[in-house]
Amino acid sequence: MAKLYFYYASMNAGKSSTLLQTAFNYGERGMRVSLWTAALDDRPGFGAISSRIGLASDAHRFEPETDIEARVLADHAQDAIACVLVDEAQFLTRDQVWQLARLADDAGIPVLCYGLRTDFQGALFPGSAALLGIADALVEMKAVCDCGRKATMNLRVDADGKAVAEGAQTEIGGNDRYVAMCRRHFRQALAG
Repeated sequence: MAKLYFYYASMNAGKSSTLLQTAFNYGERGMRVSLWTAALDDRPGFGAISSRIGLASDAHRFEPETDIEARVLADHAQDAIACVLVDEAQFLTRDQVWQLARLADDAGIPVLCYGLRTDFQGALFPGSAALLGIADALVEMKAVCDCGRKATMNLRVDADGKAVAEGAQTEIGGNDRYVAMCRRHFRQALAG
């Protein structure tokens, strides 16, 4: 029976590289995968899915109005899809998470979603909240704080490296804008 999986972590835990390794493993066995990522990240030179260690792959890009289920089913009807892999799953809508659940439940296609659990204020992203609520399997991936503890928080920083406590939930950026930290150091950074 196919399942809906949610692999979650703070930034820099290797979510994208793990997803790309999974895609490689399926491909090596002659199985076709459907790769998806959020259309939000339009930075120049950024691959559709890319990891900090240099792995990259093109992928379908989803926006809030994208019907992922319909697209995967149409592709699956032409040539069987063995697995759906979604990067940046925190940006899925609640409806899209249910679409992915139906792909697992009704079409028998395993769906593996990778994303952040919380934003820079410690609040759940809508896609993450829906996945935490209905996924068959929840897998926490580990990142490390500078102190050596597990990093569970994403601190947003400004151009000078100072903590940012307010702003839009989504602001695209990498190591220049976010630092993965344990909760204690996250709190201390925000306290100033």
